[in-house]
Amino acid sequence: MQQLTIRMPEEYIHKIEQIAKSSGLKKSDVTRMAIRKFLEEYSVDETTDLYSKAKDLIGVVESGIPDLGQNHRDHLLKKIKGTP
Repeated sequence: MQQLTIRMPEEYIHKIEQIAKSSGLKKSDVTRMAIRKFLEEYSVDETTDLYSKAKDLIGVVESGIPDLGQNHRDHLLKKIKGTP
């Protein structure tokens, strides 16, 4: 196990001390538990991470072209060539 030194506001230190005292744990235990919970909550694999970043954008734009998903290559080539 490695040591980590961090700086934090006095109010955080006070809250950590209160939690440690009321739970009978050491301040370092309380801090480790908090960091572990944070890492578990925010650690995601790359696929999930990409989806979570884009999920609000999926389906929000309408092209007006009903078969764009099926024939996207044809539509793209027409656009590049400048043909209607």
